[in-house]
Amino acid sequence: MLSCKEVSYLISEEQDRDLGIVERMQLELHLAMCKGCTNLRKQMSFLRGAIRRGPPSDDDTPADR
Repeated sequence: MLSCKEVSYLISEEQDRDLGIVERMQLELHLAMCKGCTNLRKQMSFLRGAIRRGPPSDDDTPADR
């Protein structure tokens, strides 16, 4: 069984590469039992998406600014 520290590393790695089948199975097994790591995965995914979208452009800002 992987520790939370090992799982946090795999969560980070899965953002950059495809995990192997063993890594994926170990990760999913841990996540099924650990709410903290599940939340970490969701947060990292959200942050990655926000960074990819980047800052709002001038067209996205309200007109009254």
